[in-house]
Amino acid sequence: MAVVAEEQGRGIGDLPEECVSLILSFTSPRDACRSAAVSSAFLAAASSGVVWGRFLPPDYEEILSMLPAPLAFRSKKELYSRLCDSVLLISGGRKIFALERATGRKCVTLSARDLNIVWGDSPHYWRWTSVPDSRFSEAAELLNVCWLEIRGKIACRMLSPKTTYVAHLVFKLSVESHGLDYPSQEGSIRAGSRVSSEEVCLHPCTQQRRSSRSNSVVRFRRMLSVRATPPPAAPSAAEKRQVPRARGDGWMEVLIGEFLNDDVDEEEVEVSFTEIRGGHWKSGLVVKGIEIRPK
Repeated sequence: MAVVAEEQGRGIGDLPEECVSLILSFTSPRDACRSAAVSSAFLAAASSGVVWGRFLPPDYEEILSMLPAPLAFRSKKELYSRLCDSVLLISGGRKIFALERATGRKCVTLSARDLNIVWGDSPHYWRWTSVPDSRFSEAAELLNVCWLEIRGKIACRMLSPKTTYVAHLVFKLSVESHGLDYPSQEGSIRAGSRVSSEEVCLHPCTQQRRSSRSNSVVRFRRMLSVRATPPPAAPSAAEKRQVPRARGDGWMEVLIGEFLNDDVDEEEVEVSFTEIRGGHWKSGLVVKGIEIRPK
């Protein structure tokens, strides 16, 4: 009976460290760290190369080969941490690569130089300038155009498979910016035959004032009409429009689309940000790049 009781009292912490490491490697980086914090029996197993080697992307050696200088690390766990915390410039400084800490999924930022900007090489329309708080050496500043078209491409294999991604334009607006409130811009992502698009407004304040004046006229007219119970209001175009939000690095970002990276046969995904319908002149947009990260 004593032997039976002893066997019944055993738990996962009594397994060999190699077995615990193998079990943890099928969880997630977040769960592995939590396990190490909860149980001393998991501490050594959660730090093993078996666990963190599985959390690293399968092509991590190829990624390391893209770096301008070797990345020092003493273990696969430390390498994982470096890939999450460091700003790693790859592809000749034209892209930033990182891992999402909680999941190990890939994040990539395309620099302005890595994008196809219509008239981007013409000093009459765009200016390339260094910005102190950018990791990239240059940003693209819009001087004056009536045709705004920015496109970027990324190979599907550079991203994590079976993952939904969102793409954001990372930018600033100069004090003298104009023409970016109306008409609104369009963000779009094409992945094979699938297309995702968003209506975007980089400078929503002026549009909100326009909408407010329009709504005031409508409310005044309603006051003169017979009171009636209005039908449920459908979301307005303005409510569906994507607007910028502040980031922690001093820049702004706005959503331009999302896609599921589930087809390894698709060679690349194309991301675009345009305003080519209105013929209005615009200026003052400073583009850092397009960030593609897990949703």
